Amino acid sequence: MKSIAIFCGSALGKDSVYLNVAQNVGRYLAQQDITLVYGGGRSGLMGVVADCALQAGGKVIGVIPRVLVDKELAHPNLTELHVVEDMQQRKTKMSELADGFVAIPGGAGTLEEIFEQWTWAQLGIHLKPCAFLNVDGFYDDLLKFLTLTAEKGFTHQRFIDSLVAEDNIEAIVEKFKHFAAPEPKWGMVEKTEFLVAMDQ
Repeated sequence: MKSIAIFCGSALGKDSVYLNVAQNVGRYLAQQDITLVYGGGRSGLMGVVADCALQAGGKVIGVIPRVLVDKELAHPNLTELHVVEDMQQRKTKMSELADGFVAIPGGAGTLEEIFEQWTWAQLGIHLKPCAFLNVDGFYDDLLKFLTLTAEKGFTHQRFIDSLVAEDNIEAIVEKFKHFAAPEPKWGMVEKTEFLVAMDQ
């Protein structure tokens, strides 16, 4: 496990537990010599994760759309910053750079990003692990809903089982190291062909 993408809020949230978990994630990845891949901003939990990883001597790669460089205040001190044309390119680039994906607390953008990577795993576009860092029960209701989608026949149970949900980054990284991807829904899909088809 050489790199992990972290999806999280561009706000800090109202509880210090979210700040604490972001700080710990950044430090721990750096201590484990795991490159942090994230959205490239310096605001909110995004900035906290990046700052703590950098302060601990870690490598941090940001990916940010050109239109958001000023609005999200692109972080000026990253190891690498990739400026891309749009949100789809951002997610594609992060997918290429990361060996696994973790959602810590955040809002709609965080959910959209982790769900796209989990969907791509189900389709066989990649075979990388996805996780929710479920600090203080933040994702409890969401995880229950995902179980419901399997019970109602909309998600194969093996894809639910493949999701990692822990309340600390240490346990997530350990599970990532031993991750065995489930069989994709329709076998492996050539990613470049898939993304071209999406744009048509």
